[in-house]
Amino acid sequence: MSQDELKRLAAHKALEFVPEGEYIGIGTGSTVAFFIEALAQSGKRIKGAVSTSSGSSALLRQYGLPEVGLNETNGLAVYVDGADEVNHSLQMIKGGGGALVNEKVVASAARQFVCIADERKYVARLGKFPLPVEVLPHARSLVSRQLLKLGGEPELRIGFTSDNGNQIVDVRGLNIDQPLTLEDAINQIPGVVDNGIFARFPAHVLILGRASGAEVLYPR
Repeated sequence: MSQDELKRLAAHKALEFVPEGEYIGIGTGSTVAFFIEALAQSGKRIKGAVSTSSGSSALLRQYGLPEVGLNETNGLAVYVDGADEVNHSLQMIKGGGGALVNEKVVASAARQFVCIADERKYVARLGKFPLPVEVLPHARSLVSRQLLKLGGEPELRIGFTSDNGNQIVDVRGLNIDQPLTLEDAINQIPGVVDNGIFARFPAHVLILGRASGAEVLYPR
């Protein structure tokens, strides 16, 4: 079974967690694209979706799904998004698509965070995937020097600007044995907007696409 087929399995299963007549949050990435398609085809009626990126907004328009701004809601029933890595506690590394700041904001507004991923994203320990850090452009070098001191190997994501107008530094080699501690430590560096460790806002539910079908997992 292809990776896209596994993603599609997880995306379709996530529909079971979407209540009708509520505001929901929509993440970013290829697995989320399958979810948006599935939501449009399901006939479920939502009040509106809060998007985390221009790409997801374009897909919502394409499929005729109503989009709203976060300020127009009083919180979200559910937030559905993918992950670059997710551990057994459902802490994640996110931001491969560069939307990590908006994703973390919208995730914090939701009563339930449903992560959808193919089985290869499920890991015992975070850190093989480079950690994205969104930085103010004029502070990039300053932040990179501090990330070096933390043991990382920072590299500017060339040719990329976030929807917020910032740059992304991808960091390899970090020890992420304590995700929450490291998430907070990086966010204390002046010039950092946010980073892609989702330990303070982990998922509540993980739906993994496996060859045997979609598996629903909860934090261990």
